[in-house]
Amino acid sequence: MANRHLSRSIVLQSLYEWDFGHKSQDEALDVFKRNAEEFAPGMSDFAFMDKLLRGVLGKQPELDQIIEKAAPDWPIDKISAIDRNILRVGLYELLFSDRKEVPAKVAINEAIELAKNYGSDTSSRFVNGVLGAVYKEIGEPGKNETSKRKTKDIPDKDLPIEELSGAVVFARDGEDVYLALIHDIFGHWTLTKGKLQPGEDLEQGTIRNVKDELGLDIKIVEKLDENTYVAFNPETGKKKKHVTYYLTESGFTDIKLEQKGGLDDGKWFKLKDILELNFYNDILPIVTKAINSILSQK
Repeated sequence: MANRHLSRSIVLQSLYEWDFGHKSQDEALDVFKRNAEEFAPGMSDFAFMDKLLRGVLGKQPELDQIIEKAAPDWPIDKISAIDRNILRVGLYELLFSDRKEVPAKVAINEAIELAKNYGSDTSSRFVNGVLGAVYKEIGEPGKNETSKRKTKDIPDKDLPIEELSGAVVFARDGEDVYLALIHDIFGHWTLTKGKLQPGEDLEQGTIRNVKDELGLDIKIVEKLDENTYVAFNPETGKKKKHVTYYLTESGFTDIKLEQKGGLDDGKWFKLKDILELNFYNDILPIVTKAINSILSQK
């Protein structure tokens, strides 16, 4: 077993004991020192293990939020202790480690191997699904690097489709025009969107979703655009999501962001400040089209 894999195994064992026993972070460090001395005496990789353990503990709230966003049907306390700590280790290395030291694909593959060694029969698939979803969200770093392994992909035309509705919400305050945007835990400003409930049409779903997510009452102005992308659910696999976006108008009132995993802020921005923000590549054209439409109405 390679030293780094053994190192990650010791960190995982320590995190599992800390989590399962509801111990403090100081106790976690004591557990780690005991495990390192017992299972890797004289090992030269102590600094790597110590940094990884402290990193996971320090970022645990953010890591858990990301897990819940990537696996929305699995609240963090419903995931087995071993699986959630494998995910914490894998996500920490994927998102916060030096990529020169731990490339993204190495972080994912190492977590999958931990799941195969220490988890249940379904752990490796679950871990692969969650980390794969996050990997896609952050732009698939290292995607074009050569790999000896090739995987068979399902053609997009054969994937199931889920319909969603979304909105660009604007408001006027005197001479100023504002857009309401939400910020996700991956560091991007984006648009509100959500699933349709049984019996809802797209416009009804849009009005309800904005009310639920932002606390704003809106009226539909016009249909803006459509966007289709492939998403990965750890339990059901790939699916296509088709989002119909509308331009909508609201009063300039306080945003009341829905408390749910994956979102950490919601704000009004003046139009002149919008294009300086960090957007996903597929969202920016929709925002730009909305701004042009709003300006043409003046």
